[in-house]
Amino acid sequence: MANDSTGEGYMALQFHPEVSHTEHGSEILKHFVFTKCRAKKNWEGQHLVDHLVDEIKKKVGPSEKVLCALSGGVDSTVTAVLLTKALGRDRVQSVFVDTGLMRLNEADQVMSAYKEIDLPVQCVMAEKEFLGALDGIADPEKKRKTIGRVFIEVFEAATKNSPCQWLAQGTLYPDVIESVSVHGQSVTIKSHHNVGGLPEKMGLKLVEPLRELFKDEVRALGTQLGIKPELLHRHPFPGPGLAIRILDAINREDLEILKKADDVFISELRKNGLYGKIWQAFVCLLPVKTVGVMGDGRTYERVAALRAVTSLDGMTADWYPFEHKFLAHVSNRITNEVKGINRVVYDISSKPPATIEWE
Repeated sequence: MANDSTGEGYMALQFHPEVSHTEHGSEILKHFVFTKCRAKKNWEGQHLVDHLVDEIKKKVGPSEKVLCALSGGVDSTVTAVLLTKALGRDRVQSVFVDTGLMRLNEADQVMSAYKEIDLPVQCVMAEKEFLGALDGIADPEKKRKTIGRVFIEVFEAATKNSPCQWLAQGTLYPDVIESVSVHGQSVTIKSHHNVGGLPEKMGLKLVEPLRELFKDEVRALGTQLGIKPELLHRHPFPGPGLAIRILDAINREDLEILKKADDVFISELRKNGLYGKIWQAFVCLLPVKTVGVMGDGRTYERVAALRAVTSLDGMTADWYPFEHKFLAHVSNRITNEVKGINRVVYDISSKPPATIEWE
């Protein structure tokens, strides 16, 4: 191997040791960082909090205020609490938009959770606007872009008299990677409605303090900030919500069917002590009808697909190996309790080649 400045004689191999599918990937990285590069592990969670607080203070002027778009999920919650720590309660205006695309009773649960952690939040009811804009749209990219557009419109209308100069969003690095690369070329896998900048017409600048963090790092950060575990360890939920879990055009009837089926699945995960072992779990409503039998009658109803994966950062994922008895119980409950579904299937695809969400 040559050791001159030209680099001749050197060989390199590019792969992804950081993903969970890479055997001994963590050990490879540790060996490279601590043995080869001789780096010292002198960072702690509090250092990250202090660093991000300093970065926010440098970016947001001393007399400026920030609007924070809250979804009820881990990312936006940590963002809001971090901003409040950095700037104080008087300089952060948090807004939660109820799109009507959330899970069963989730909007009420979210607002109650924010009240418990003493985070002042304005709730905007906008189900009519979102469902109206989505009417007849089945293409997943069009759904995402439509939801992103309507979100901006609703948010702008609700905050038109706001004194804020900045808009904060809980964008994470996997969102950025799948939407547009910040450090070089990457393929756009899917659009994320909270990625890609803010329309200039709003007159707001964008601040995304978590933009280069992964989900596990965000949860660790939230722990340092004193956020309750029940908020931090909720399964990820996509910005477009249930719109991308109905693999067809959206209507209120299908939304109600999906909400009930998803509630059965998640409640059984909690009841059986499985929720905390799984990275993300949900139900998809497929654009397929099949023949079934209920009592002495023939049915022709929808198919629901269960999805549950384990992961470290969301970049790669494996399907969860449920016991057959559990799957049978969930299937029986859904088909017996949710009118409109007569068949349940379980998705055993890993990421890659599949993504975690179906759309």
